[in-house]
This record gives sequence, structure tokens and C-alpha cells, in this order.
Amino acid sequence: MKKENPRIVVVGGGTGTFTVLSGLKKYPCDLTAIVSMADSGGSTGRLRDEFGILPPGDVRRALIALSSEPEQLTLRRLFDYRFEKGNGLSGHSFGNLFLAALTDIMGSEVLAIEEAGKLLGVSGIVLPATLVNTDLVARLEDGTVIRGETNIDLRVIRPEVGILDVFLDPGAAAYPAALQAIYDADMIVLGPGDLYTSVIANFLVGGISEAIGNSKAKVVYVCNIMNKFAETNGFTVSDYVSKIEKYLGREEISKEKSIVDVVLVNQDGYPKDLLLKYEKEKAFPPEFDLDKVRKIVPDVLVGDFSSHGTLLRHDASKLAKALIGLV
Repeated sequence: MKKENPRIVVVGGGTGTFTVLSGLKKYPCDLTAIVSMADSGGSTGRLRDEFGILPPGDVRRALIALSSEPEQLTLRRLFDYRFEKGNGLSGHSFGNLFLAALTDIMGSEVLAIEEAGKLLGVSGIVLPATLVNTDLVARLEDGTVIRGETNIDLRVIRPEVGILDVFLDPGAAAYPAALQAIYDADMIVLGPGDLYTSVIANFLVGGISEAIGNSKAKVVYVCNIMNKFAETNGFTVSDYVSKIEKYLGREEISKEKSIVDVVLVNQDGYPKDLLLKYEKEKAFPPEFDLDKVRKIVPDVLVGDFSSHGTLLRHDASKLAKALIGLV
């Protein structure tokens, strides 16, 4: 029997987490988003550098995703508004500026997020993975070290060289409320999203991977639809899954039981015109090597979870329906 009002925790950041939250909020469940604090680019990076606050970008996206519709439509649009002109304002997101101002008024990022959530009428809770201002650092296979999430995300330094490993500097302890949400969860959803910069960045926060590994919740990993050049060049689905398991703390893939319980994989015929568009960006769908995936995580759910608009992305409704069916 399915549990009523299950407690679902979504761990990640960026567009992928936005999609998952947008779909799940329409179901009767207690939603918590735990979002990465490693973002360092654009408006977020400027505010982080100038005011010393935690990066607001992923928090803003999660709040918008969980906000009520259509009651708060104007506020949603306002939070997502980006200035295109104005000396000092150009490039800034109104929502990021709002959160920065609210942090100053309330005295902390946590209280600012709570107040913003009330204004937007959010259906859930948004928590930062950590309250420590830290940087994501990547070490490439040739020994090159790249510091900063945005420099990894938009890499121009040796983009053809694979990422060997990633870590946080300085190290950062988890926000206690985030750990408690993980321990209390019935389901934990990881991804989709940029593997290192949006998803794994959360696991690097002290206590997060251990909490997920020790949780009694069902852990579901939603694999990406497309590889990203300079981050996951040539990845197969099993490559994604093995990296997730590694950074969750599974030391021996061949011996230990998987930490992830279910892997969701999209298998659908993508429109050729869209594939050609992505090929120009050197992005391709990951090869679905099912046998290898099942050797890492035996339970694999395959289906059509994608949306065919101008971009190849997960469909919020399809994904939410599949996830709710797993609780």
C-alpha cells in the first residue's frame, strides 16, 4: 500500500531539481528541497563575492518551483526576472537581489529563505546543503585543477580532458536541518542535473552522503537525458550511476550493496532536429548500457520521461508520476 503524504527529499540544484519539484508539488506529499551552495557564476557569483552571502541562485529556482500557481504568478515572474540593462543591474536576477536584501534584513540566509517561501506560498521547504561559503574544485585527468563551480560548469580550460575527482575547499559541514530531513524521508530523489556541479556537489558537504547512505528512505537517481561537454563527455548511463555511488561512499561497486535503490532512465526516440542542435554543442545522449547499470544498481525503471520542446529535458508531470509510483 502506498504511503499517504510521503516525505520526499529532492537533492540537487539547477533546472533538474526545478523540474522534479514542479511535478511533485501537485501530489499530496511533504516536499523538501536540499540545494547546492557551490554556485559561483553570474548574478549569484557577483552577490556572493560582493556581500559574502551564500549563493542564492539554486534557492531561488527551488522557491519558484514550489510556489503556488496561479495565485502567485506575478511574484513567480518577478522572482525569475533578469535585468538586461542598467549599470550594475544588468545580468542580475530580481529574485537573487531580493534574497540578498532579505538576508540583510532578517540577519541570516535561513530566515530569508523561510520568509521568501511565505511570500511565494511554497508547497514545501527549501534548505541549503550547508551554511558555509565554499568552492567546488575539480581535478582533471591530466592533473589540471579548476576552482569554482562556474569555471567547471562552463569550462574552457582543456574541455576535452575528463574530470578525475571533485572536492570542496574549504570543507563544509551540512546544515543540520538538511541532515534531519534526509533521515526523516520516505524517498530521496537525486538529480537530474549536471553531474558534478549540481548533484555531486551536495554529496561533498560533510554528513550528506553518510545521511543518505544510512537513511531508511528509498533512494532514486534520475539519470540525465544528455551528456554535457567538458563535464560528462562520452558517459554511458552506468558511468553516471557509478559516479553517484562513488560519491555517496560506496567503496567497492562489485561487493557492496548499492546505496541507490532505483535508477530512472529515459528511453525515447528523440527528434533528429533536436539531436542535431545538441550535436553542435558536442552534447549527445548517454549510451544506455542496461546490463552494466544493473550490476551496479539492480532496479532500473525505464520509460518515456522526456519533454520535446525546444530542448531535450525531463517532463515534470511524467517524472513526478513515475516517482510517486515508487514511494
